[in-house]
Amino acid sequence: MGAPRFLEAAALDALVAQAQASPRRRLNLNLHAGPEAPCQRLAIALEPDSYIRPHRHLDPAKDETFLVLRGRIGALLFDAEGEVREARVLGPREAAFGVDVPSGCFHSFVALEAGSVFFEAKAGPYAPLGPEELAPWAPAEGSPEAPDFLEALRARLEARP
Repeated sequence: MGAPRFLEAAALDALVAQAQASPRRRLNLNLHAGPEAPCQRLAIALEPDSYIRPHRHLDPAKDETFLVLRGRIGALLFDAEGEVREARVLGPREAAFGVDVPSGCFHSFVALEAGSVFFEAKAGPYAPLGPEELAPWAPAEGSPEAPDFLEALRARLEARP
């Protein structure tokens, strides 16, 4: 049995600083032992200019739970054709602070404040996304179209009722 590990503000401060300096403008702090762990638990620092391509997890055991620890993050859920089914702002001071995403549901997240951090938990072991899990209607990360798509997602969140 391992030793208890307290999650402290200083660790999130360091994670945010590293994310802000990283090319992808996001970074995760794994709390699980490694890729083979039966439960993947991580804190993810996400900056407003970081693009997470909409994706889904086809493994029925890969439901995911996300809880926003700091800042504000937009959660977007899509149908198979890429239409937004739900767009919600999540945060510690918002009406919703998290979301449980079932396997098979296309989703993405957009940081609405610098220094935003969320916690993610899902069944392990870690498995990279397969091509069938990436949204075919969304641009690839790093593509010339990605920044405009990210701005369209942000606009969708700002236009919510």
